Amino acid sequence: MPEKPDTARPASGRAESVITHPDRVIFPDAGLTKGDLADYYRAVAPIMLPHFAGRPTSLVRCPQGSGEACFFQKHAGGGFGPPVRQVPIREKDGGTEPYLYVEDVAGVLACVQMGTIEFHAWAAHAAQVERPDRMIFDLDPDAGLGFAAVKEAALLIRRRLADLGLASFAMLSGGKGVHVVVPLTPGHGWDAHKDFAHRFAQALSEDEPERYVATMSKARRKGRIFIDWLRNQRGATSVVPFSARARPGAPVAAPVAWAELDDIASPARFSIRDGALLIERPASAGLRGWGFADQTLPTP
Repeated sequence: MPEKPDTARPASGRAESVITHPDRVIFPDAGLTKGDLADYYRAVAPIMLPHFAGRPTSLVRCPQGSGEACFFQKHAGGGFGPPVRQVPIREKDGGTEPYLYVEDVAGVLACVQMGTIEFHAWAAHAAQVERPDRMIFDLDPDAGLGFAAVKEAALLIRRRLADLGLASFAMLSGGKGVHVVVPLTPGHGWDAHKDFAHRFAQALSEDEPERYVATMSKARRKGRIFIDWLRNQRGATSVVPFSARARPGAPVAAPVAWAELDDIASPARFSIRDGALLIERPASAGLRGWGFADQTLPTP
């Protein structure tokens, strides 16, 4: 249920976006509040929205804060208000379900008001839901591996993609690893999208089986990095650039330049406290145009 306004903080944008109980602590270890999170999203919205506005989006909602029970919301529901839009999408069973998406800061803050911490988006826009335009390789290391191994894997994937004529970009996940992001023009369907990602990850794991694996099997992943290609199938989502994470310290998923990756010690390098720094970073030479490229999916 929506919270009743108490000490309400009006959000910039539409009048419907109001943040109630801004002093509620939602990151207990860091002492950060719901108001702090709303302020962060309000500040970074201009650099965040180009990466997920208009995309079907799933939410990680933590109504009592990141230290309590959280849940993943895939379909649209009541209580969000007009800033959070809906699009009907066909499911595997032939029926349709409403998915939510946002177009502006008011929509983002309406989700925060409802306890959202994380935003995860489809690799396609709601207007062209059957035409993916972004490929993600999520590098998920086994617990015994350090971050250096993940960075090495990301750079290898970058080189292999470049061999195929594809530009790619690095993003700290804010969790355990790195996402390698490959923007694409939306001229192909989900079957081709998924097939390419699978074949690419499988080839890498076959070339270096002692270091990489392309299967979710926990037993197979011991001491290796899982090249998670499964985010490239219809209905799958991946964390949005600049999204906060429901983890200790309030880290965020942050774009980084390839040239600076080697000097970064943790995938949780940035947090919601770094909003001002994150706003400045996209203007740097290494990050200008991050996540966008006019390139098509190679044909087999």
